[in-house]
Amino acid sequence: MTRGLPAVAPIDPAWVARAAARQRTLTKPPGSLGRLETVANRVAAIQETLTPDVAARRIVVFAADHGVVAERVSPWPPSVTAQMVENMRRGGAAVNALARAAGASLTVVDVGVAAPIAPGGGLVGRRIRAGTANSARGPAMTRKDARAALRVGVELADRAAAAGVRMIGLGEMGIGNSTAAAAVTAALTGRPAAAVTGRGTGVDDAMLARKVRVVERALRVNRPDADDPLDVLRTVGGLELGALCGLTLGAAARRLVVVTDGFIATAGAALAVRLRPAAGGYLVAAHRSPEPGHAALLAALGARPLLDLELRLGEGTGAAAAFPLIAAAVAALREMATFESAGVATRPARDGGGGLPRGMTR
Repeated sequence: MTRGLPAVAPIDPAWVARAAARQRTLTKPPGSLGRLETVANRVAAIQETLTPDVAARRIVVFAADHGVVAERVSPWPPSVTAQMVENMRRGGAAVNALARAAGASLTVVDVGVAAPIAPGGGLVGRRIRAGTANSARGPAMTRKDARAALRVGVELADRAAAAGVRMIGLGEMGIGNSTAAAAVTAALTGRPAAAVTGRGTGVDDAMLARKVRVVERALRVNRPDADDPLDVLRTVGGLELGALCGLTLGAAARRLVVVTDGFIATAGAALAVRLRPAAGGYLVAAHRSPEPGHAALLAALGARPLLDLELRLGEGTGAAAAFPLIAAAVAALREMATFESAGVATRPARDGGGGLPRGMTR
């Protein structure tokens, strides 16, 4: 099942301990930066240094279409996928704006958009096929297609690492992909379709009920093997989910910090962790989406998101929003003075007086 996939080394807990020990020497009360310290310690362990660096950061957006849209699970036509890819190429999408604000580069990859799009102008062409088949009627793709999608993701991780990127955000675009993510989530977690299927791009009550029935039918028709993540991807997943899985694996193998986005991106990361459990140590959950399936995936991964802003757009926007927070956590670990170097007392006076270094007041 894992043949040909990159090996992922587990995070060494000794590096987490070293980073935590350094935190205790910095000029602040122990633990006073809260979860920023936890994040910084994780990044230090990923990079195996007490001076971690995430200045070079990138969001990779994989775009693909889904045959299951034929079941009327989205209010948007499939043509919107190609239109939004063009919008990203022109720099006009939300992820473009947020990536610029976060100081991150953006790579958009056509891994399976149905409408022909010429690569170039910031778009990487890696189309495997013109969208998946209708998973409510049979498998979404072949096993060969699923493996090809993983290889695209690994390739993009290798390209990022070669360019000096140290932190990578997961992004996606594809009409119908929340239906695929719901089916993948139900298969991986064993939860019922109704518990992990949400409104996606704003479906009404009637369409949501239909969407739940479609996810149930896809699971019933395909019977994905929860013990075989590639079978889950092949039967009910999507090409961009496969590429996100491969990107997660490739980035972890290269010791990059992997920042998940919302529901769809986290489904791709969850597939990666099922294939290589050690990959979970490289993940930082950017945010919690209102999609019910996202909470289920975060729980399965044991991931605590940094933000809860009711984001539900996808595209990697949540990862972009979290990048500055992660950078701030890392900067505090790397740049703060120690008590010794700053000449600051390491503990307050016990009698309520003194205890502060000369020149400092309460």
